[in-house]
Amino acid sequence: MGIKKLTKSFLAENRGDSEQLPQSPIDWITQPLGRFFKIEAAAGIVLLLFTLLALYFANSQFSTQFAALWEIPIGISVGSLLFERSLHAWINDAVMTLFFFLIALELKRELVLGELRKPKLALLSISAAAGGMIVPACIYLISQFGEAGQHGWGTVMATDTAFVIGCLALLGTRIPKSLRVFMLSLAIVDDLGAIVVVALGYGSTIDWICLGGAFIGFLIVKCMSSLGIRSLTLFFAVGCIIWLTIDAGGVHPTVTGVVLGLMTPTSRWVSDNKLHDIVNALWRPIAKDYKDQTHLHTTLLKTAEAAAREALSPVERLEFLLHPWVGFVVMPLFAFANAGIPLNNQDMPTSIMLAIFFSFAFGKPAGVCLFSWFAIQTKLAERPAELSWGLILAGGILAGIGFTMAIFIANLAYTVEQINAAKLGILTASLFSSILGVAFLFIITRKSQTKTKQEAHQQKKLIK
Repeated sequence: MGIKKLTKSFLAENRGDSEQLPQSPIDWITQPLGRFFKIEAAAGIVLLLFTLLALYFANSQFSTQFAALWEIPIGISVGSLLFERSLHAWINDAVMTLFFFLIALELKRELVLGELRKPKLALLSISAAAGGMIVPACIYLISQFGEAGQHGWGTVMATDTAFVIGCLALLGTRIPKSLRVFMLSLAIVDDLGAIVVVALGYGSTIDWICLGGAFIGFLIVKCMSSLGIRSLTLFFAVGCIIWLTIDAGGVHPTVTGVVLGLMTPTSRWVSDNKLHDIVNALWRPIAKDYKDQTHLHTTLLKTAEAAAREALSPVERLEFLLHPWVGFVVMPLFAFANAGIPLNNQDMPTSIMLAIFFSFAFGKPAGVCLFSWFAIQTKLAERPAELSWGLILAGGILAGIGFTMAIFIANLAYTVEQINAAKLGILTASLFSSILGVAFLFIITRKSQTKTKQEAHQQKKLIK
């Protein structure tokens, strides 16, 4: 429920319609759009649309111009110093940093404030994610051992969060909350593991001096947070400097987003009681002999505004701020720049495509189920009662949707001659896993609903 709708409902119940926020003509547009963006599947739909557009342009009469678009150099030069990247590289290296920052924020919120603060539930998702990374990587390495594509083992380790949550959203209330939490946590841990693989397995020569500078930058961020600095502009400026030093240090710069996300505080600056006191101050009458009543009232309003904003933790506020931008701008832009594959290319190495397909389509569910079973049997983790093994298997199948992170790593791991085969393997595995996973979930949940209805009918008979 949005803030305006929640406020309207609360005030209507407690103070009357006169206290509601006024309506504007623009609300006729923004409210339907707001309802659209609240649909979990919406980001996945937009992502799919831009993927199809990229495939269309890559196989149309505009294919040459489409490929040339992403190679346009963009950068700055100061004297003899030139800092330049192609448009494609800026999207993959800089814009995707926001994606990884959001992933780290979601992980920290789940670990500190969400369902994963319970150690045994967290270990179930972490174990499943580990299996979903290790088993596919092993299958890929075995199938590509000694081959030219052996270096691409990291491609098959990640799960695409947006598409997985979008697939779950297609079945609505049929999906238990425990499965949503399990899959969201699994996908986040998967993505975090994948970026560690990027940092360690696909970086260039390490420059320890530059990385030392980045470490100092992270210390500065920590000190700024401890001192109570709350300016997003200042944090963004320092983050950009850290990004540059990590990039120069030979580590993939998107690591910046992960580290800064995990460093973001989860504690609130203004407690509920403090917020309540500040808001109540607005209702207190101002003494008639006070000289500047307007100034005082304005100050109180500004204080209440700041208090309402700071009543949420920085992790939660940044999630609310970035989620629509990442879901509806960053990820579709990444898909548009990376998913264009010429399907009529006859020279693609099919062994790489098949290795990626089988690693995702069969390695993912096998790894998720095997490691989940082992964690539960050894008492390291516990399985919620409503999270059946059938649901875990269905979730493991959906985990085979690798898309965003898989393409991201593929761009680093493969040569120009291999990349299209890798992308085709990723796309076909993602399509196969999504269709099979949704169909399997539909069958399982239909049986569950039928059983629930039968039990309810029998109870009614007994009551009669």
